Amino acid sequence: MRIMWSVLLCLFLVPDWMGASRRPVFDPHYPFHVEPVDLVFDDARPIRVGDLVWLGGIKLSSGDPAFGGFSSLHVAGHRFTLLSDGGDVLRFTLGHDWRVRDRSITALPDGPGTGWVKRDRDSESMSVDPTTGDVWVGFESYNQFWRYDAGFHRAIAHVAPPVMKNWPENEGPEAMTLLPGGGMATIDETTPWPGQTGRGGIVFYGDPVTHPRRGFRFNFVPPAGYDVTDMTVLPDGRWLILSRRFAQLRFSSTLTIVDPKQVKPGASVRGRDIATIAAPLLHDNFEGVAATREAGTTIIWLVSDDNQFALQRSLLFKFRLDPVGHQPDRKKE
Repeated sequence: MRIMWSVLLCLFLVPDWMGASRRPVFDPHYPFHVEPVDLVFDDARPIRVGDLVWLGGIKLSSGDPAFGGFSSLHVAGHRFTLLSDGGDVLRFTLGHDWRVRDRSITALPDGPGTGWVKRDRDSESMSVDPTTGDVWVGFESYNQFWRYDAGFHRAIAHVAPPVMKNWPENEGPEAMTLLPGGGMATIDETTPWPGQTGRGGIVFYGDPVTHPRRGFRFNFVPPAGYDVTDMTVLPDGRWLILSRRFAQLRFSSTLTIVDPKQVKPGASVRGRDIATIAAPLLHDNFEGVAATREAGTTIIWLVSDDNQFALQRSLLFKFRLDPVGHQPDRKKE
């Protein structure tokens, strides 16, 4: 009886847990909604944005407060994988009719830390091996890469590359992509290498999870005022880098093409800016980019991170890459 009264007193007298609250996770049973959107309000005419031609888009929404925060995406045919910056994975099939089918929601099975707080699953970048289906994920708070199996059933391996040790906690590896023929490239969000300009980048020879010390440093110089958010490889092998700016309470996003032949040890590289998405166009905090082929053309997909904030949106945009005409690359520094 004395023990029972002691337990009751503890329940009444000890304050509630005051530590960090658990990170929100998607409820797999909570429905989400898909709504078509226009790039320009009430205008159905073909719209060109630089070297891109608008093909359509949707807004994803849900009453689940954890829903959103999408920071990277992978597209294979009609199958989409969206990864949030809280370690949640949304997968679905999207047809030409813009209807979403075969939805599934899961969470990364493991990662840095305990997984209790959002910092432990701050997954900002993702790339998929087209042969094995294995998925590489970059965690910016820990500056680590983790590799998962094709179905996100288990973590296979992970590493904290020494070269990334001093990257700011909340700024890298913001962008990352596997490279044709092997290897990986990554770029941090805002910080150059010491004594350099632009944003610090690394090319790893081979898989950085198994060979984290093999590679070289470079700097990518984004458009003035912009920070890097994601990158991918175009079907022709060139890099496509997505950058974002937040100014006057508005987001804008720029896409830049880089010739990988320019990316050499110690180089500061400026590519060719091909499109800017900003007001009055529908826009938001775009953090994920993917490139696919469709009917002989290159398709560019963008996804936005709504920061789980009511005034922002989770948007998925589709464009066709259709260059107006060759423009010279911005000169290297």
